[in-house]
Parts: sequence; structure tokens; C-alpha cells
Amino acid sequence: MTDDVDTQVSDRLVGRVLDGRYRVGARVAKGGMATVYKALDMRLDRVIALKVMHDGLGDDAQFARRFVAEARAAARLSHPNVVAVFDQGDDDGTLFLAMEYVPGRTLRDVIREQAPLSPARALDLLTPILSALSAAHDAGIVHRDIKPENVLISDNGAVKVADFGLARAVSTTGNTATQGLLMGTVSYLAPELVTDGSADARSDVYSSGILLYEMLTGNKPHSGDTPIQVAYAHVHADVPAPSLEVPSIPPYVDALVQRATARERDLRPADARVLSRQVRRVRSALEEGLPDDPELTGDLTIPIQQIRQDSGYDDGYTRGAPDDDGQVLRHDTIVVPVEHGRPTGAPRVQAPPQRKGRGLIALIAILAAAIGVGTAAWYYGIHRYTTTPSLVNMAPAVAAAEAEKLGLRTTLANQDFSEDVPTGEVMATDPGAGDRIRKNGEIGLTVSKGPERYRVPQLAGLEFEAAKRALDPVKLITGQVNEQYNETVPSGRVIAFSPKFDTVVKPGSAVNFAVSKGKKPITVPDQTGKSYRDANKALRKLGFVVGRTDQYDEKVAEGKVISQTPNSGTLFAKDKVQLVVSKGPPLVEVPNVKRKNLADAQKILTEAGFTVKVEKAPFNLGLNIVAAQNPGAGKKVKPGSEVVITVL
Repeated sequence: MTDDVDTQVSDRLVGRVLDGRYRVGARVAKGGMATVYKALDMRLDRVIALKVMHDGLGDDAQFARRFVAEARAAARLSHPNVVAVFDQGDDDGTLFLAMEYVPGRTLRDVIREQAPLSPARALDLLTPILSALSAAHDAGIVHRDIKPENVLISDNGAVKVADFGLARAVSTTGNTATQGLLMGTVSYLAPELVTDGSADARSDVYSSGILLYEMLTGNKPHSGDTPIQVAYAHVHADVPAPSLEVPSIPPYVDALVQRATARERDLRPADARVLSRQVRRVRSALEEGLPDDPELTGDLTIPIQQIRQDSGYDDGYTRGAPDDDGQVLRHDTIVVPVEHGRPTGAPRVQAPPQRKGRGLIALIAILAAAIGVGTAAWYYGIHRYTTTPSLVNMAPAVAAAEAEKLGLRTTLANQDFSEDVPTGEVMATDPGAGDRIRKNGEIGLTVSKGPERYRVPQLAGLEFEAAKRALDPVKLITGQVNEQYNETVPSGRVIAFSPKFDTVVKPGSAVNFAVSKGKKPITVPDQTGKSYRDANKALRKLGFVVGRTDQYDEKVAEGKVISQTPNSGTLFAKDKVQLVVSKGPPLVEVPNVKRKNLADAQKILTEAGFTVKVEKAPFNLGLNIVAAQNPGAGKKVKPGSEVVITVL
């Protein structure tokens, strides 16, 4: 993302933390569907770009599902010219993408400041864009929204393409096909996207051709007062040759643009990789300083007969018209007025040849044509082309030296993983070994990054959904999931996983999870009526903490549980169960029987519920008067307790 920061103090998202992880910083850019912010990934302590969908999109369940699916597909693209997608999330209806932060500017800035660009400069900028699209097309992904705003140029000159799959997510939110498409920039839409909403790799090729036209001229090929008018022009009008605006542009560059932007998609290059090869041929011709290259222009020009069929053009001769002798003349060639090798007007029909002297003239013409064709074939074919050598399994420097022996050059076109070719060696070339290549031409090298391997990220403690999302950037998949109770890890979070953290594995490897169901619920048994000792032991064995309160109870024997809270339902380990334990019946007060005679004292104590034990004083006088008692008068003791009285 660029540093062209549009600070909005009132922006409600600035300063907010999304998904408990991403702290939203300054706003970087705002578009029709989303706003981009510079943000901090607090978990990994790195700066990222956060693309937040506008309010309301997250409320559409169909869009949310499509958004997640397309984000996951984009995250699987690992290419130096693709803006990496790290994460996708939904924070209470706020849909967002966490992406690679690219400090720099967009291709729109370059076009605005520098266009028209030289053909060489324009093709040099287009090449990495096509490299990114080639990786996407190889993976079955169509971008659908190639435009200058989605091409980022970093401060060090790296070119990266953003927003893979986003246009597809938006175009399926319930709008009509055209309405959904017009949410984007119509200036770059392929005709088929406008007419029926369908798209394939050739749709991205068309948009790339429009990009090239705009870089070469500084203008868009079609204009109008409304988006509908522009979309209509894409469907019903061909993209003009860029040389009509910049006359110095060679014919073969015109042909490249017009081939890529053919309204009939079958006439375009099949995908970005095919277009990239054509761009490389044109770039080589530019380096040679050729003002024209008839063979290259011919290869890239759409056959005129095909144009006539596609446009409904009828020259009056194609079907055959009789001459003066009643013979049918075949004139299948449309002659297009040319100035400096370029079309200058509408097609016209070649005039029928005169009959007089026809045989001799025809013979001379045929011989001249044969000599011309042979000479051209020699000069533009055998003379100017050679065979691409085999450079696979060589180091790039060695490959460059081998190519140089044949007068060829090499360039690092791509890097890719390989299970067979060691890291740093050439795994493929474009053109391939044995293919035809122009002398002094350029061979694109694809260099091996070695076996594709990834390290298992730290997943313990993450919410399970977040853990699954963390597997996408490293191309791992979710394996077996074992849910289990855990007393310390909250419900829904990862307890453990295998392979363990930082293990190096192949893409597509499964990661198995143990996911917490939270604390295990424990059924509470009722211990009422049991002895406190037994109740306490049983409850502690289950993992509960036991609380105790003692109180008197006339009906419950001492040491027995009177009541329990709670006495049913479920609790978790370390939760508290409160027991009320009986101290037996309430205490009673011992009456005062001192100085009373023995009979009265015994009667009073017996009626109070006590048992009486009589002891005589050592110096007994025979008076039978109570001299002392134990427990003493006023003491509170258990009912039925023994009171010892001493008599004189």
C-alpha cells in the first residue's frame, strides 16, 4: 500500500483493534468497496496493510461467504509480484483482509506523472504484472479487476498486484451482473464482463492490454459521460492503435495492444503467460531498435478474414462473384490503406485484375512473390532466429554464460518451488529448450527455490477459527480435531497441536488439533445426613472446595450434615460446596443446687434433664447438704449431661 495517507481524525476505525490482533493506524487509501489502513499486527509485531470492507457488505451472508473463499484462494498465491494475503477476519460485521504493506506508490501515480511512457518502459512495467497474473492463472484464479490502482510499485521498484479475487466476491452480492461490475472501474473491463458477467484468464489479458494502452498514451482508449457509455464502448468499439496518439510507437507494439484487447476473447492470448511471451518478443525487437518487424507484426495481428467474420463485414467478393467470362473470382484479401506500416482508414476491396495479358502478368507476379517470400522467410526466419539451448539444472550465472555463447541474453523471469531441481538452479526457461528464439533474444529463467516447505506457526492458545486461518498463508490444512475438557484453556481455544511449532513440513500437510471444551462439568452429589468426614472426603475427591458451618440441631446428630449448598446440578473443579454441620441439640443451663439438701438437688437436676452423680465430701458431716457442683451453676452443657454434686 502507498504512504499517500489521507488522515481522518473522525475515522471510527483509527485506533481500534480488530479481531483482538490488528491495531488500525492511519488511512492510506479509500475506494468504492473498501478503505485501506496502515496497521500493526500486535501478535507478530509487524506493519501490515488492512483492507476493510465498507459498512453493510459484512451484513450480506452470501458476500461474506464469497469473501472468505476468495481471500483463502488469494492467500494461496505465493509470488514475488503478488501482494501477500496474511489473514481474513470478521470483527462484529467488519470484514477485513490483512495484507503485505508495500510502501511506495501505485501505477496510477506513475501514469499521472510520467505518461506517455516509452514502449520499453511500459513493457518493463507490464512484465511483472503479467508474471503475477501468470501465477494466478496457473492456480485457476482470475483477478477480474486489473487497473492502475491495483498495481503497487514499492520504493525499491518492485511491482506487485493486489486484490486478487475481491472483484469476484463483490460481483456476487445480489446485484445484477452489470450493476455489480460497474462498482469497479469500467475503463478496464473486458466486453464479456459487461455483457454477461463471465470471466476467464483472457479477461485479465484484456485489462492488461488496456493498461498498456494507457501507459503508452496517457489516456484511456474509451471515454464517455457515464460508466454505462464507457462499458458500451468496450463492447461495440475496438481499442484504437496507440500510435494514433503517439506516432513514434512501432507497428508491432500497436499489434500487441490490439491483439490483447480484441473484443472477441478467442482472438486474445489464452492467458497471461502467453501474453508475457509475446511481450518478451516485442521487448526484444525494441532493444534491437527495429522501426518495424513485419513477421512479428504479422504474428500479433488479428487475421483480417477473422475480423470480417466477427464484425459482419461483407466485401461482395468473399462469397465469389462472376467475371466477364462467367468465372468466379476469389478475392479474400481486404486491402487496408497503410501509412508507415499502420492502418489509416476503413478497409476497402482490392480491385479485380484486368484480363488482358493475365497469364504472363500472373506468372511474373507469382515468381516475384515467391522470391519475395523466400527472401523474407530467410531474413525474418532462418537468418534471424536460432534454437533455445537447454539451461535447466544450471546456476543462473552458468546459464547466462551458456546463452551468451550463442549471442543470447538471460533474465530472471520467475522463481518457483521444485522437488527435483536444487535451490538456485534453473528449473525452466521461456522459450523452452529447442524452441525458436530470435538471435540476440532474451531467455526468461525460472529459478528453483528448492522444495516448497513451511514452518508450522505457533497455534497454542488461539481461537480455533483463528488457528485455521493461520494455516492458509503457509499452505497447511486442518487435520483431525479432538475436543476435550481443559481446566486452564478457555473453551474454543487450541490446547495443543501436531506437528509441533516450527516443524518444517510440505504444503498440504495436515495439522491436528486438541481444542478445549472448557472446564469439565461435575455433577454435585447430595451429602445431606452423612457425617461431615465422609461428605468432605467425597466432595474433595471430585475436585470441589468444601466450606463448613456448624450449628445446633435438635434432630440431626452432632457431626452430621444438616444441609448443603448447592446440593444438585453441576459445578466445575475448584468451585465451592458449603456444608452446614450439626453440633447436636442446643445447650442447656445447669441450675444452681448449692446449699440445697440432697433430695431437692437431685430432683431439680433430674427434672432439668441431667443425670446426677453424688459424691461425699472427705470431711462428711452427715448433713446431706450440697456443698459444690460440677458443672457449676449457670454453665451451658449438652442436654442429659452428668452433674456431679458434693454433699457434706
